[in-house]
Amino acid sequence: MQRSHGEFFHALELWGGLECTVNRVQDEYFSQLDRNGHALRNCDIGRFASTGIRAIRYPILWERTAPDGIDKADWSWPDERLPLLREAGVTPIAGLIHHGSGPRDTSLLDPAFPERLAEYAGAVAARYPWLEYYTPVNEPCTTARFAGLYGVWYPHARDDKSFIQALLIQCRAVVLCMRAIRKVNPNARLVQTDDLGKTYSTPELSHVAEFYNERRWLAWDLLCGTVGPEHPLWKYLTGTGVDVADLLWFRDNTCPPDIIGVNYYVTSERWLDHRPERYPQHHRGMADGIPCADIEASRALATPTAGIGPLLTEIWERYRLPLAITEAHIDANREDQLRWLLEIWQAAQTARTNGVDLRAVTVWSLLGSFDWNSLVTQNRGYYEPGPFDVRSPMPRPTALAAMMRELANGQPLSNPVLRGQGWWRRPDRFLCTPVATPAALTSIPAPAQRLAGIRAAPILITGATGTLGRAFARICQKRNLAYKLLSRHDMDIADPASVERALAHHKPWALINTSGYVRVDDAESDVERCMRDNTHGAAILAEACSRHGVHLTTFSSDLVFDGRKEAPYVESDPVTPLNVYGRSKAESETAVLDQHPGALVVRTSAFFGPWDKHNFVTLALNALERGETFVAADDMTVSPTYVPDLVHTCLDLAIDRESGVWHLNNGGSVTWFELAKLAAEKAGIDAGTLVAQSSGTMGLTAARPNYSVMHSERGVLLPKLENALDRYLELRNVHDPEYEELVKTAETRVPVASGHRQQEETPAEAVRGGF
Repeated sequence: MQRSHGEFFHALELWGGLECTVNRVQDEYFSQLDRNGHALRNCDIGRFASTGIRAIRYPILWERTAPDGIDKADWSWPDERLPLLREAGVTPIAGLIHHGSGPRDTSLLDPAFPERLAEYAGAVAARYPWLEYYTPVNEPCTTARFAGLYGVWYPHARDDKSFIQALLIQCRAVVLCMRAIRKVNPNARLVQTDDLGKTYSTPELSHVAEFYNERRWLAWDLLCGTVGPEHPLWKYLTGTGVDVADLLWFRDNTCPPDIIGVNYYVTSERWLDHRPERYPQHHRGMADGIPCADIEASRALATPTAGIGPLLTEIWERYRLPLAITEAHIDANREDQLRWLLEIWQAAQTARTNGVDLRAVTVWSLLGSFDWNSLVTQNRGYYEPGPFDVRSPMPRPTALAAMMRELANGQPLSNPVLRGQGWWRRPDRFLCTPVATPAALTSIPAPAQRLAGIRAAPILITGATGTLGRAFARICQKRNLAYKLLSRHDMDIADPASVERALAHHKPWALINTSGYVRVDDAESDVERCMRDNTHGAAILAEACSRHGVHLTTFSSDLVFDGRKEAPYVESDPVTPLNVYGRSKAESETAVLDQHPGALVVRTSAFFGPWDKHNFVTLALNALERGETFVAADDMTVSPTYVPDLVHTCLDLAIDRESGVWHLNNGGSVTWFELAKLAAEKAGIDAGTLVAQSSGTMGLTAARPNYSVMHSERGVLLPKLENALDRYLELRNVHDPEYEELVKTAETRVPVASGHRQQEETPAEAVRGGF
């Protein structure tokens, strides 16, 4: 039901946003709607509404609807979707330009741009007279900087005059658009967005920081009619050479926002330092002719800033206009995405308590976004998930979607990972030697999370002596996820009483089972031990976890397949193992999901990673470096898995409480010989001593499939193999004392007399492709 303006904002509302940028780089357009698939999926409307949002920033973009003029406009797309939003009870905030520069025959420096966009805005209003909320131009000041000052987006100008011209043209467009819209709907309201950041600096660059901190207000100042000779930046503005009349036009044509839209990111607060040598190279540059570093404040300041809270007070005191946080997002692991939203939401609640008229928090972006790490100037395929992950055949809800429903309905927040601090507040966040935080900032306390309880429930990880268990422990530690790494002595998964004691003692919210029998050839004569550890033990864990409401992640293998298929195996393919090990895993999958339908069973294969010395890739490169002969099978094709990618993805899926069978491996298929050769080529190592050999001559006891490549019909979540190899090589020879200490601790906790290795491959097993 459509609500009147007086009813629209009562309690703090939850809104959603859809990343819809259509930015131009040279003659190429980068469209987020095409990449996230919403351009072809009207069923997303129901997904959006399911999160409990009351409004959505929704695109009716000029470039997409009327690129060849109003008379040739194609309204079919918004005609179909806008009524669906109304039926779902979600109010659209119509966006007409989103970091865009319009159709190909115009640009942000075209004097005719404002009138042309206003013509389109009037046509939108005439077609949808019930639309009440508009953002004609998203982030005009930010877009003007990228397109007119930094040369990143079209028309790629790099001077102050072009920056101000682009800003004036966009702001004039906003005024004219709202004028045209209000001719149709006098009650139409302007939601004007821009990035609300702040810059801090060393004293030597304080004048630059002051300039940046005034410049961030320019779009809102122009619309409010406060730019004139008395404005702090008047000399700068007129000094660029723009026509003074264009600046003063806004005084006679004011169009103050009905709601100021605040966009805030971890990159919004910056630190300027006149000592660039202290910082990584890519953060170094010039400011006002002074060599300096420009870096996220969170990566440099010893004491973190208080975040968005003080900035909301600052903008409220400047304009005294209603506010909404119109973008809140961080590119991070799932738990930090949740923690970021929690911090923003709590800051908004505090601001309202302190008298700020703050209407809503907008979760950005509902379908995630592509390639913003390169400012959408390249098509690299870098994806940041949001409340929905579009890497599945249909957008898959993540833990963010569940958290949104809780916020929207006023329910207690249930995800246990919220009890940790986000990376921007942790001691390991620095990219340089920490800088003493300016005194003015240290007087503002950082926000504290207001959640019931003190201690975070842990993740239990079995397999303390194994490569995978240690990797999970290491990455949980890095991600500030509470965990307990258990040896067989701590919990024997095949002993129900031992499992029950461990669950009762640690009270985990999740359990990740990396233990088990991995000696594929030995399993042929050690059937009872293999079935005990892989099948019976996993079933016991599943029953206990189900009874205690604990999420379970456990691992299976590509060896559940017989290799007769001529295309990659997907999750729904029937399992037909060739050996005892494969049978133990196949039976384990069935037993686990029978006992615990909410469990996650991950099929994977051919591990390699930077933290253990026994995986196939490391063994191959070490041997080739020494000039030794290294033999690898050239008739078994596999899909290798980079351990850090696997662990990160499994943790995200566990936080999302995903279930069922999922294939996780890096995209690509190679023989073992091809894998060794590719790794050597990338490492610059002579592969002259690499020898190809058929698997039949390698003395393998257990039969193995010649082809066990996996693909996923549920979602391709891991990067390509070549990308993984590049990252592996970056870390291959990096000394990691934290990991070495973890290994030492794990080994001292396991009784030697047990004689049981859990997921720790011998060199022979690694070469032959066990797990």
